[in-house]
Amino acid sequence: MKRKLSLAVTLLAVSAAAWAAERPNILVLLTDDLGFSDIGCYGSEIATPNLDRLAANGLRFTQFYNTAKCHSSRVSLMSGRWCRQAGDESLRRAVTVPEILGTAGYFTAMTGKWHLDKQPTEFGFQRYFGHLSGACNYYTGDKTFRLNGEPWTVPDKGFYTTVANVDFALTFLSEARAAKKPWFLYVAFNAPHAPLQPLEADYKKYLGRYDAGWDIVRGARAAKQKELGLFGHETAPSPRPDHIPAWDALTPEMRAWESRRMAAYAALIDRVDQEIGRLVADLQRRGELDNTLILFLSDNGACPYDRRSVGRGRDPFLPETQWSDSTGWAWARNTPFRYYKQNQYEGGIATPAIVHWPAGLKTAPGSFARTPAHLVDVLPTLAELAGATVPAVWPGREPTPLAGVSLAPILAGGALTNRPPIHLLYNSDRGLRDGDWKLVSFQSEPWELYNLATDRTELTNVAAQHPDIAARMTKQWHDMAANVLMAPAKERAPVASASPAERRHREWTDFTSPEASSERKDANRRRRAAKQTPPNP
Repeated sequence: MKRKLSLAVTLLAVSAAAWAAERPNILVLLTDDLGFSDIGCYGSEIATPNLDRLAANGLRFTQFYNTAKCHSSRVSLMSGRWCRQAGDESLRRAVTVPEILGTAGYFTAMTGKWHLDKQPTEFGFQRYFGHLSGACNYYTGDKTFRLNGEPWTVPDKGFYTTVANVDFALTFLSEARAAKKPWFLYVAFNAPHAPLQPLEADYKKYLGRYDAGWDIVRGARAAKQKELGLFGHETAPSPRPDHIPAWDALTPEMRAWESRRMAAYAALIDRVDQEIGRLVADLQRRGELDNTLILFLSDNGACPYDRRSVGRGRDPFLPETQWSDSTGWAWARNTPFRYYKQNQYEGGIATPAIVHWPAGLKTAPGSFARTPAHLVDVLPTLAELAGATVPAVWPGREPTPLAGVSLAPILAGGALTNRPPIHLLYNSDRGLRDGDWKLVSFQSEPWELYNLATDRTELTNVAAQHPDIAARMTKQWHDMAANVLMAPAKERAPVASASPAERRHREWTDFTSPEASSERKDANRRRRAAKQTPPNP
């Protein structure tokens, strides 16, 4: 009897080991402030050969959404819930991806930007290297760097965040292999978030390439998107908004400055691709690439907030030089969409999204997935693919029901039939995506309604033609904000009854006078400091 029991236990152990071996390794790559068209396979002229290869051999989503903001996207990615619903940065009403996968036997590791409460090692990551802050100097870092829960001092020389993230990621992968466990690795790049501080060689590669300006670059990106068949039908790019002048209307000095600034952006993105290439090459050498699910995303659209640039006349690869964002280039980088980070128009929330998984994807290489999806769907998807259970209770927290759904049917070559509405909220910017319809409000101005099946770039507001749909979706947005998100009352207040004559933001680039713009931003900063409300990166 004992011999039979021993044999049964052995067979069970072998079976469990075989099942564990079939589970995919998981690599999630998140960029910061990357525009929708900022990589080659989504229309860019920037060299991203490694991401392009992943897309050519994998699956690209054309309607994958983030939350339009750095920290809230990270909350939704980690929790499978809307940011407010999860308890914001505290995650007090959620259980995280690494906690769920860790209990299922995965080795869990993270490198890069955290931007939430506490530390990653307190939310299920067994290994962590990176900074807890929302942004930092690429060369000198800041005092929030941690290694496995302990303070880590940035070296005086030879340090660069994008490279260091992958250096430590490779170290953690070696530990995972030694532990003989499937692994979950989350790499959260700070690039291309400001300050725009590229490496020298990367920057010089792009110097002069943007002298033609944002009108030409945006037109070329839109043409490439059409050639790629990215949207599956004719999609009219949104026109240049009134708050951005034509490139030819700028002074020669301003054109020279903006050309250099875009070269810095391109260099930051190029470097991210190079470092992803290092990771992929390591997986290939180790024979792990086929059964590693790689997911590439951005936390929001391009950032328009031109807060302050230090050292405009110096090279951006000097640690003391800190260039800020450009509203003009943010418009070009979000081709073909309108608006930017923090806004719930497509320019703020649409992310390039690539899935690469040769052993598991059942779609044809290079396919497009045109079903709407959101960061909240990542957790249920990964849990299903890993054979992990999402717990209803967790010590010290009060988990709410998941907001997301598993995208496994899409990865298996099928369709997603149970997509619930996608709720969009950051501060006073609001939106709701339900099927082909999208309701959106710019900073609590009157609701607008778009049919994205025919108007993906949100050019024709049809709220007046479909008041019943607008009213239904408005009620749905408020019901979800109150009962699912538990959002504060001020974020659920009725929208304004009328829009201003023009839309301007105090931190969008002032193209008439860079010096005056800098002085105005300094004054705004002093006012915020006096109120003890510093800007959130």
